[in-house]
Amino acid sequence: MTHYDPQKHHRRSIRLKGWDYRCPGYYFVTMVVHNRECLFGRVVNGEMVLNAFGEICNQCWLAIPDHFDNVTLDECQIMPNHVHGIIVITKWIDGVDTVDGDVGATNSVGATHASPLQQSQQNPHNGAPRGPKSHSVGAIVGSFRSAVTNRINKYRQTPGAKLWQRNYWEHIIRDENELNRIRQYIKNNPLKWTDDDYFETV
Repeated sequence: MTHYDPQKHHRRSIRLKGWDYRCPGYYFVTMVVHNRECLFGRVVNGEMVLNAFGEICNQCWLAIPDHFDNVTLDECQIMPNHVHGIIVITKWIDGVDTVDGDVGATNSVGATHASPLQQSQQNPHNGAPRGPKSHSVGAIVGSFRSAVTNRINKYRQTPGAKLWQRNYWEHIIRDENELNRIRQYIKNNPLKWTDDDYFETV
């Protein structure tokens, strides 16, 4: 594989059964704005220029480790209507396991899938809670998306307005080579904006 093609993988993806998404490792995530609206700015001469909403999105991304003490952040690129980023879960929340720089040490199996975000709530059939587990990738993404939504809706006085597509895309990064390919893919995203599957004219 000469370059990372998330669209190809996303269209054929299934969730990795049995994988605990609280597991330490590197996770590539993509989140898309509702109706692919170009909300966060525009690409000018191959560079992303953030508007006020894009700056809010960036601030919320950088604040993720302030809310999850088991998370560090890697490469990220906010695009006009989507966000690519790498989330690093460094340890189980009880501190038993850690990521020490060997990307493939704790996650030797890769998977790409679309994950529906659900609000944590009681299951009406058995009373058990639904939604992403605490400190999992789903919980981290959900918290980030909620923060961006709340701040932007407050800014433009649109309480309750939907901002994101329901699903987000997630890929477990298997090794150092794949990590480097995905990092490069994220960095190059603005240069290839007009060829992007998410491209929409403003």
